[in-house]
Amino acid sequence: MKKNSFSIQGKVWLYPGMSGWHFLTIPKEESQEIKERFGANARGWGSLPVSVVLGETTWQTSIFPDKKSETYLLPLKALVRKRECVYAEDAVTFTITVMG
Repeated sequence: MKKNSFSIQGKVWLYPGMSGWHFLTIPKEESQEIKERFGANARGWGSLPVSVVLGETTWQTSIFPDKKSETYLLPLKALVRKRECVYAEDAVTFTITVMG
């Protein structure tokens, strides 16, 4: 069976400007593996559907490629941040499972 789950540590960052969007960056090594194995399944804007576990919260979303950093970005919904008391600059551990 292929590995499609990744346990990752990262720092929450706030998108520049007044958008309020928070993200986690999937490290380069994992991003490269994800792209090689699942990139053919990409949807609009190169997105890939994933299931995410952060703390006690599980949700489904998509990761998006960032050409500048050559990584994938995981948007963090406000509801998840509120449930898990996560803020910009917090270091967190999360698991993503690529559904593709």
